[in-house]
Amino acid sequence: MPTPALATPSAVPALSTPIISVKPVVLPAPDRGDDLQVRISAPIEGTDLPVLLLAHGFGKSMSSYDPLVDFWAAHGFVVVQPTFLDSRTLGLIPEDARYQHIWEIRVQDVRRVLDDLDRVLAAVPGLGARIDPERIAVAGHSWGGQTVGMLLGARVIGADGNPGPDLTDRRVKAGVLLATTGLGGADLSPFAAENFPFMSPDFDHLRTPTLVIAGDHDQSALSTRGPDWFTDVYTYSPGARSLLTLFGGEHMLGGIHNYHAADTTDEHPARVALVRTAAWAYLRDALALDSTAWHEIQSDLARAADPIGRIDNK
Repeated sequence: MPTPALATPSAVPALSTPIISVKPVVLPAPDRGDDLQVRISAPIEGTDLPVLLLAHGFGKSMSSYDPLVDFWAAHGFVVVQPTFLDSRTLGLIPEDARYQHIWEIRVQDVRRVLDDLDRVLAAVPGLGARIDPERIAVAGHSWGGQTVGMLLGARVIGADGNPGPDLTDRRVKAGVLLATTGLGGADLSPFAAENFPFMSPDFDHLRTPTLVIAGDHDQSALSTRGPDWFTDVYTYSPGARSLLTLFGGEHMLGGIHNYHAADTTDEHPARVALVRTAAWAYLRDALALDSTAWHEIQSDLARAADPIGRIDNK
């Protein structure tokens, strides 16, 4: 009998834990123009829980990515989601003086969440005593990947051709970058080069253990290259040592941003299941919780007769 394209590894608990989700948790940010709104999702029981900060893509918000968040929280992670200034829920217009600096404010936002983590956790009574403060990870989709990538060690190359400041955050022990944009320069489309100068990363100092997830049909109008552009962080950084390539995957990776979202061009529930399970298993391995599921997923994909993805390691 052929091996199925994706079988849930036996190391993934068959039963999940009920979760609680609270929003908005408001962090005062007088220098930002709008206070920072955050959502927190957590299992209703369990101790020594790892924390995962999830950064949304352009226009999304703390209310996005439920197909990922529900699974991760139900399987033992405390998931924290800030809403950035580019969110459609805030309606910031290009004429706003903050608009051209959103990429920098995004990085400040995720650092603010980590600095004020106790205040965020206090929204769920008793949760602060149930986390493991030494096990903090980040994940980001699209622009969110660029945002949290800075905490993992990526830099932005400035107009002078030199990498900007190192914003690596030692509190962050691991990361997952989903559909994260690649190198700048000639690899950017003219529109992107003119409007998004921050899309010029340097990955040489990204040393934090990281899983990269990319779709092999993710063709971006921001790049002159093909879908391999979204694998650059794996190719050029020392920390991103694992790459999950989703066969047929486009930018929403099967529909990770919402349940039944009409704007999903590659809707594929099994693809979403692989993304959330692989990310969960990788982070448990990288945070030294348990490596069994991560090894099982790799083995299952390698043996599958008709796999929906492939995992490479370097």
